[in-house]
Amino acid sequence: MSSPKSAPARSASSRGVAFVDGVRTPFGKAGPKGMYADTRADDLVVKAIRELLRRNPELPPERVDEVGIAATTQTGDQGLTIGRTSALLAGLPRSVPGFAVDRMCAGAMTAVTTTASGIGFGQYDVVIAGGVEHMGRHPMGEGVDPNPRFLADNLVDPSALVMGNTAENLHDRYPSITKDRTDAYAVASQEKYDAAKKAGLIAETLVPVATKSAAGWGLATEDEPPRPGTTLDDLAKLKTPFRPAGRVTAGNAAGLNDGATAAILAGEDTAAELGLKVGMRMVGFSFSGVDPAVMGIGPVPATEKLLGRTGLSIEDIGLFEINEAFAIQVLAFTEHFGIADDDARINQWGGAIACGHPLASSGVRLMTQLSRQFATRPDVRYGLTTMCIGLGMGGSVIWENPAYDGSK
Repeated sequence: MSSPKSAPARSASSRGVAFVDGVRTPFGKAGPKGMYADTRADDLVVKAIRELLRRNPELPPERVDEVGIAATTQTGDQGLTIGRTSALLAGLPRSVPGFAVDRMCAGAMTAVTTTASGIGFGQYDVVIAGGVEHMGRHPMGEGVDPNPRFLADNLVDPSALVMGNTAENLHDRYPSITKDRTDAYAVASQEKYDAAKKAGLIAETLVPVATKSAAGWGLATEDEPPRPGTTLDDLAKLKTPFRPAGRVTAGNAAGLNDGATAAILAGEDTAAELGLKVGMRMVGFSFSGVDPAVMGIGPVPATEKLLGRTGLSIEDIGLFEINEAFAIQVLAFTEHFGIADDDARINQWGGAIACGHPLASSGVRLMTQLSRQFATRPDVRYGLTTMCIGLGMGGSVIWENPAYDGSK
């Protein structure tokens, strides 16, 4: 006897993915003197999630389909499937699931692209994605046990396991990018960040965080790492810790930092249904692997692959948010694509050299800033968020500006 015919399964169709809103905590300096020394990592990301929900009351919490949170060091208060635990701690309904992700510096970026893929395939309607890193509590590499075959079998150069060494290696690949150029870029990053802060642009992206220390309670309302007034003379005096007479210093690289980010993404149809704003639309994303010894070059092939997939050119990109792990990494990208060091499209509000880089959280910082820049730039249609990734990778995401007006 034949089985009765069943109805064909419904196939999910691709749909537009909207970046609705993003926030972050102020970024702190890692270590016992940093403002978050006695603050838990999970409490940082919980604060960001709660602020997102407060700023977007149109979103019923039960409509959140997933919470993806990244951390590079997934142990202690950054462990225990932090996407799920932070969802519970933030007060989301118990029906809302969560997961953790690790792609080192691109953790939050990967949380976004992974959940956005679920939206595009029709399996999620609304998600929260972000990242956290408390480098004071959990230094990069804490507790890891690299397989000895990496070195014994010459799978990677020994320098690949120290990010500062990989930046020096990148200088070797680009001898035209001198220390003077990277120092000048670092000074400009500090200046742009300071100008954006004074204009009130940075504060709009931040959620204040209550902090506790031996001295009592405090309130973190602004980033701790920036060094306004930095000069070329100041940077010229700094040591080069990764090589004698090297080129990478604490002044032309991001520091060790604590902080968290979170963002709401939704299907464009769901955003319209709920009355959620659309800060920007995802066009596409790409990740690429490179030689771990020169991990800073990762954004170049990732961006080239993405431009090829989307049919766009680098000239179509009107705004760039490039994570400043090291100045050399940004300048290797711009030199490859024929972009001037001081091009006005690059990191309009400064970057990680000024505000800090709490590893897995930074991707959403880039996206949040780009979204807010789009709102004031109807002349710009496309923007790029891109970053290098430890162990030899790069990640890039192209976004479209919903406020674009071709007549501008």
